[in-house]
Amino acid sequence: MQKQQSACCKYLALIALAIVIRPTAVIPWIPLVFSHFLQEQRKAHLILHNCIPVGLVTVGTSLVIDRVFFGEWVLVQLNFLKFNVLQNLGTFYGSHPWHWYFTQGLPVILGTHLPFFIHGCVLAPKRYRIFLMAVIWTVLVYSTLSHKEFRFIYPVLPFCMFFCGYSLKHLKAWKKSAASFLLLSNLLPALYTGLIHQRGSLDVMSHIQQLCNNSYQSQAFVFIMMPCHSTPFYSHVHCPLKMRFLQCPPDLTGNESYIDEADVFYSNPLGWLNKEFYNDTLLPTHLIFFSVLEQEISSFLALRGYEKTATVFHTHVPQGRVGSHIYVYRKKTEMNRT
Repeated sequence: MQKQQSACCKYLALIALAIVIRPTAVIPWIPLVFSHFLQEQRKAHLILHNCIPVGLVTVGTSLVIDRVFFGEWVLVQLNFLKFNVLQNLGTFYGSHPWHWYFTQGLPVILGTHLPFFIHGCVLAPKRYRIFLMAVIWTVLVYSTLSHKEFRFIYPVLPFCMFFCGYSLKHLKAWKKSAASFLLLSNLLPALYTGLIHQRGSLDVMSHIQQLCNNSYQSQAFVFIMMPCHSTPFYSHVHCPLKMRFLQCPPDLTGNESYIDEADVFYSNPLGWLNKEFYNDTLLPTHLIFFSVLEQEISSFLALRGYEKTATVFHTHVPQGRVGSHIYVYRKKTEMNRT
């Protein structure tokens, strides 16, 4: 009994830690913990001697850590709930219909595993249906939010893989063929998307990093004119180099006509640049942008004395504001030591 209680505390502590780090981690765990509660004979003991102590210690530790770093008492998990659920500010970054996770999200993240997942769900014994319930429950909860992303439902993949494995186990004569199909259909796209597709966002940072090893560093100013968060920032540039990128923070004031900096820029790139850098002393020494923007701002580049110094491949499938290549431009009037 004591060993069972110790194991219970350990798994509850891991769940609590996951929730403190990312509050949405509670969603897939709700049906699993509830199932444990229903099967537990000593329900009051589970709550009083396991759940409450683990919860108090975890939340208390989180509060103290946040108090040290923020300088005031802050319940981060509550702020997370207010921002993403109560105020639903995530819709600023896009919204999708309620069925999106069922018709696109889950099929896409499962990929070629989808038929095996369905087959495994049909074959799996009743005692394993709790994992399927966790998948359905998680997808349903996330479907109530307007803003949807593939990564939000990644936590259900391990549960889905269980059913895929159960399917493969019962294929018998087709087992090796199915396994080979899954390996190839996942390995080839993984190699392409991991090594080639949209790699420019990382590759271009090596060009910026070179400025750190130059005596010109203190005068350098890099402006990344790309959709916000297209590239890493100081995580890949390990020096106090002056850098800037187009901002796209959500509006917290309730202004219905609010437009973020990135959208304002792309509505009239040339006009924005002429207005923002009306004085030559304000000009960045380096400009970084996608190839689709070059023609539109070519007059600004020529008039202000910029020259192309690097072309970095990004993707074979350019779309919208994202081009096939990333260009690095340097101001000619600066000393050519970069």
